[in-house]
Amino acid sequence: MEFDADLSACAAIIERADPLRFRASMAAPVAARRVLFPLYAFNIEVARAPWVTQETMIAEMRLQWWRDVCDEIANRGVVRRHEVATPLALAISPEDAVLLDTLAAARRWDIYRDAFEDAAHFDAYIDQTAGHLMWVAARSLGPAEETTVRDAAYGAGVAAWLHAIPQLVEQGRVPLLDGTDAGVVALAQKARARLRQARANRGKISKAARPAMYRVGAADKVLSAAIAAPGRVSAGELPPMNDFALSWRALSGRW
Repeated sequence: MEFDADLSACAAIIERADPLRFRASMAAPVAARRVLFPLYAFNIEVARAPWVTQETMIAEMRLQWWRDVCDEIANRGVVRRHEVATPLALAISPEDAVLLDTLAAARRWDIYRDAFEDAAHFDAYIDQTAGHLMWVAARSLGPAEETTVRDAAYGAGVAAWLHAIPQLVEQGRVPLLDGTDAGVVALAQKARARLRQARANRGKISKAARPAMYRVGAADKVLSAAIAAPGRVSAGELPPMNDFALSWRALSGRW
């Protein structure tokens, strides 16, 4: 596989902004990186769009730019030249682009300071961001059972969300429906149950699709820590998300 300038640029974006997904991508077979690098770089660009400016209109425009990219791919049109958009168009299907458009739309929540409406709204946010990303990655690499992928993504997504709580609060967001200790424990228990269900069904994820799951890593450890001592969430004292033996998981397939 030849790594052209665009793929190299995508890899550099991920290495700087998302070291965990960079490690996971580097543990994948070389051919899989043609999918993972542009997909994860897209996710980074979309995730940071709401945070690079205090002007809501500019943030909306940044997200819309990426939604337009997804629309071009979904409609099999001419995709604008860009170091991430160009290889992304080669890596995913039109159907995947529709899911990524929904991912970008969900990130509009990050622009504003409104709380989630209810538990269904929060779950949809996690599923449309972490869930859509992992599902597109998995099914682009090989056969995978969608429910299993989304259960794993929910567990890992909530673990990452709990890690981000102090920063979100500092930025004036309302990240949890119930920020009490009991509320944190209930959310972490729900996420851990889905993660463990996914791991019990790991046989439904083909060997080819497994690299999409590597990021799950230490999510169980993070969620278990939040359950045992929920005060660690607001204090920013949860275990790191990258504290796991990635090489062993890659070799064994036991993500």
